[in-house]
Amino acid sequence: MVKSKRKPLNEIMGSIQAYSRIFNIGCGGCASVCLAGGQREVNALNSEITAELKSQGLHKQIDGYTIERQCNNQFFQGLDEIVQKYDCLLSMACGAGVQFLAERFPTKPVFPALNTISIGIDRDIGLYEERCRACGECVLGYTGGICPVTRCAKSLFNGPCGGTNKGKCEISSEIPCAWQEIYVRLKDQNRLNDIRKIRPVMLWQNQVQRMTVQESYRQRYAQS
Repeated sequence: MVKSKRKPLNEIMGSIQAYSRIFNIGCGGCASVCLAGGQREVNALNSEITAELKSQGLHKQIDGYTIERQCNNQFFQGLDEIVQKYDCLLSMACGAGVQFLAERFPTKPVFPALNTISIGIDRDIGLYEERCRACGECVLGYTGGICPVTRCAKSLFNGPCGGTNKGKCEISSEIPCAWQEIYVRLKDQNRLNDIRKIRPVMLWQNQVQRMTVQESYRQRYAQS
C-alpha cells in the first residue's frame, strides 16, 4: 500500500491563497487506509482551513468529496460536473492520484495536500512499515521474501555489514539485522546457496526510466 502523510497546513494555505472556491477531493484507497486522505481527513482539513481563514478575516468556499480511488479513471464519473464550479482542487491522494486528477481536469489548478512517503504494510491502526521502495530491480526471490533495500539500514545487496551484532542492526539493538533474517529464512527453506551468489550493483532502473522520460520531454519541447 502507498503511504502518505498530510502536508503542513501553512503549505496548503499558501497553495490555495489565490483562489476563492476550493474543492478538496479525498481518496478512499491507500490514503484512506493510512489515515491520511479519506473522508474523515478531508473534513478535518476543511475545518482547519476554515478556522485559519476566519482567524485572518478571510472567507473562501471550501467543500469536500471523496472518491473510491483517485488512480482509476472509472471512479471520476460523478465529479465532472461538480468540479466545474470551483477555482482549484486539493488532492488528498498519493502523487499518482494528484497527477491523474490534474490530467482529468487540465483547466483546474490541482494542489497536493499530502506527501507520498513509501510503499508498506499495515502493522496496526496508524502503524506502518516501509517494505518496498519501487526500486525497479526486485531481488525478493533470492532473499527469501525479505527486502534488503528497505529492511537493511544500508540497503546492502550482498550480505550484512560489519556492524551487525547478535542478529541486531548497529543502528539500534531493537532493530533486527535484515541479512540475519534473510539467512535464517533461507536456511529454513534449504536455499542458502541463493545468498552465496554475488549480486551486481543496483541499476536503480526506475531512476533511469525517470531520467529517460525527462529527456524525452526536453527533446519534445526543444523541437516545438
